[in-house]
Amino acid sequence: MSSPSSPKPSSSEDVIGQKYDRCVADLLVKSGVGFSAGVIASVIFFRRRAWPIALTTGFGAGAAYADCDRSFNSARIPGTRIIPRPQPDSPSN
Repeated sequence: MSSPSSPKPSSSEDVIGQKYDRCVADLLVKSGVGFSAGVIASVIFFRRRAWPIALTTGFGAGAAYADCDRSFNSARIPGTRIIPRPQPDSPSN
């Protein structure tokens, strides 16, 4: 009766759902951090202009998008090579 700390998803829909949930959470966190850094930079350095806020929020959203893309498509991870399975020999007719 061992209970794992994080249960493994049982179906492909659950795996996709968990990846999607992680992507949305990552987007919110990284965009929020970018927004906060933009507000601070705008107030301190740029005399309360709006462009630093938009720029850093976009950087955060772009980083989250790149991480999500790598999560769903492992072939886009740098240095990763996909090796196809060998096909079984078909019987000749």
